[in-house]
Amino acid sequence: MKKNTFTLIIFLIIGLITGIIIGQLLAPVPALSFLTKSVPITWDPRADLQVVKYEFHLLVKLNLCSILGLVGGFLLYRKI
Repeated sequence: MKKNTFTLIIFLIIGLITGIIIGQLLAPVPALSFLTKSVPITWDPRADLQVVKYEFHLLVKLNLCSILGLVGGFLLYRKI
C-alpha cells in the first residue's frame, strides 16, 4: 500500500471512530469512567464583511479512548 496523506487521514478517522465506539461501550462501567469522560473543544469563527457574512461552528468531544484510537491509527499507518 502506498503511504500518502490521504491514507494517513483514513487511518486516523478509522482509529478515532473505533476509539469512540469503544468509549461508548465502556461508558456503563463505573470503574472505567476516566476513559469515557469527554472534554468538548469548540471553535466559532464569525465574520460580517458587509458583503459576506459567515458563521462556522466546530465541536469536537475528545475522551481518552478516542485519543488512544488516534494513536493506534497512527501506529498502524507507520507499520504499513
